[in-house]
Amino acid sequence: MDSIIGFFAGAAGGIGVGGGGILLLYLTAFAGTEQLAAQGINLVFFLPTAASALVMHIKNGFVKWRSVAVSVLCGIPGVFFGSFIAGSIDKTLLRGAFALLLLGIGLRELFRKEE
Repeated sequence: MDSIIGFFAGAAGGIGVGGGGILLLYLTAFAGTEQLAAQGINLVFFLPTAASALVMHIKNGFVKWRSVAVSVLCGIPGVFFGSFIAGSIDKTLLRGAFALLLLGIGLRELFRKEE
C-alpha cells in the first residue's frame, strides 16, 4: 500500500498537483507517522524533483540569480526558526495549524481566477 501511495504522490507531483501534500496527508492520517517526521520525509521526497527542475530552469535561462541569493539568505535562518517553533509547540496544535494551511491553500486554488 505504501508503494502505491508513493507512486501516486510522485505522479501527482510530476503534473504539478502537489504530491508532497498528498504524501503528508497519507503519512499523518493513514500511516500513523508523526507530523515532524512526515514533514522531514516530504522534504527528502522533494529534493530530487527540485534538483531536476533547477537544472532545467538554469539550462533554459529562467533562474534570476539575485532572487536566488535573497531567498537563500532569508530562507536559511527561516528554516532554523521554523524548525525550532515546530519542535517547541504541542503536536496537536501543529497538526491543526498544518490542516488549516492545507485547507487555505486548497480553497485558494479552488476559487482562484485564471490569469
